[in-house]
Amino acid sequence: MQDGLPYALVTLLVILDPPGTAALFVAMTPYHSPAQRRQQALRAVSIAFLVLVGFALGGTELLHAMGIGLPAMKVAGGLLLFLMAADMVMGRHLLRATPEEKEAAAREDDISVFPLAIPLLAGPGAMTSMVLLHEQAGGDPWRLAGVLAALVIALGVTLACLLGANLVNRLLGATGANVIGRVLGVLLAALAAQIALEGVRESLG
Repeated sequence: MQDGLPYALVTLLVILDPPGTAALFVAMTPYHSPAQRRQQALRAVSIAFLVLVGFALGGTELLHAMGIGLPAMKVAGGLLLFLMAADMVMGRHLLRATPEEKEAAAREDDISVFPLAIPLLAGPGAMTSMVLLHEQAGGDPWRLAGVLAALVIALGVTLACLLGANLVNRLLGATGANVIGRVLGVLLAALAAQIALEGVRESLG
């Protein structure tokens, strides 16, 4: 599998889906002021960064402590990412916040921790991807730095979309957001299949 900053960046951008997340952010904060939205966007991205860095740096050790090998993680991660891709393509909500969770969030003043940071940003797909990207770095500090740089860039793009959520929503509209989400879902499905196939090949080899 390819590695390096470009591959990690594309992977994370596809999973984070900044335009789609921005559209959800607008829908969940209809009565919030621009200042409140800005504060919540900054807090959510900061929390997601800490969670995902934690998975990147400590996820492998957690797997080893549980006796889980990388091939198994790749197969499971690939299947998990495929479910997220199906969610994006079919417009379902298999791995994202449920309607009940979104309804609960709408009644709260602050949605930065839930559901914005977790599970919309630092969700199962992103957590799995960070573990796999860390493994692919193979202990090389430069490659690991590239993965972390990709995370910073991807979250930076996401933050920019959240801060400009109203503008993004107006430019894309419901149809535009749906089209982008489905195209990204197809790409993510192919990526998930590649990861799962690599895990199967490694376990058999």
